[in-house]
Amino acid sequence: MSPRRSYDQYCSAARALDVVGDRWTLLIVRELLSGPRRYTDLHADLPGVSTDVLASRLKDMERDGLTTRRRLPPPGAAFVYELTPRGRELLPVLQALGTWGGPELGARRPTDAVRAHWFALPLLRALEGEGLVEVRLEEGDFHVYVGAQDGPAYGEGPAPREPDVRLVLNSDTWAAVGRGELSLADAVRDGRVEVTGDGTIAKGLREA
Repeated sequence: MSPRRSYDQYCSAARALDVVGDRWTLLIVRELLSGPRRYTDLHADLPGVSTDVLASRLKDMERDGLTTRRRLPPPGAAFVYELTPRGRELLPVLQALGTWGGPELGARRPTDAVRAHWFALPLLRALEGEGLVEVRLEEGDFHVYVGAQDGPAYGEGPAPREPDVRLVLNSDTWAAVGRGELSLADAVRDGRVEVTGDGTIAKGLREA
């Protein structure tokens, strides 16, 4: 495990960057916001990271109190990584970065990887209330837990139970929302997002 590097500045922003400023660290947090993940799952959803760098970052994050590692009971018997409460506190940090970085997205480049659940963080910013939301995109399905205080912020695949609201939209629409060019409410009003469900979140989107 490499020694922690420091900016040696008595500043809370500098101290924070001492812990999460290394390349890939915050993207690992993004993936672990979906709940416990195996090393192989993390590597698959972080295209471009080498196995050595991923292993090093995970060790550093465990040392710094952002993640823990535990073995699943049989028949799984695999190790998984998960965020600590301290690590989950980075959710609003990632959301703020996403808001700031939205205009930088531009058009998708041929070399850009994409995963459906990467839209979860900007979507969480756009939704109010509490409930389970299932999202269907051309790239795949995912679900988000709106208003959740503990546990996963989102998950891959269909919702584990009947969602409070289901959203169906195409890639162009979610990209426009992610870039900040289009609000989710406007997309619903324009008929670019199909909303089904009777929960408070669904009603809020229809009435916005």
